[in-house]
Amino acid sequence: MPQPNAVSHMTLVRARAGCSAQVQACLDQLVEPTRKTAGCLHFAMQHCDSDPLLWHVAGYWQDEPSMQAYFNSAAMDIYSLLVHQQVVESIDFKTFSDAGGLSR
Repeated sequence: MPQPNAVSHMTLVRARAGCSAQVQACLDQLVEPTRKTAGCLHFAMQHCDSDPLLWHVAGYWQDEPSMQAYFNSAAMDIYSLLVHQQVVESIDFKTFSDAGGLSR
């Protein structure tokens, strides 16, 4: 059953050529700790089948304060580390909330 105040985020991470394994190793560090974070309803990391350099990271949270607390946690340092190590071409980060009364 959907949570009425649930919010989510998704991140597309594109590794530099030859750096996909290093990006995966860093992103892997997010999965289990994030799943144990207060307010986390679901968290997953996926590797694109057709593009070996592309990773998808997504989190689903019970409410905006839970997601914001996560964004302000040390877990987010992983993305800074990836940029600092120069192993990513791009990081595209988006947040989403319930569209309310919009028809489907």
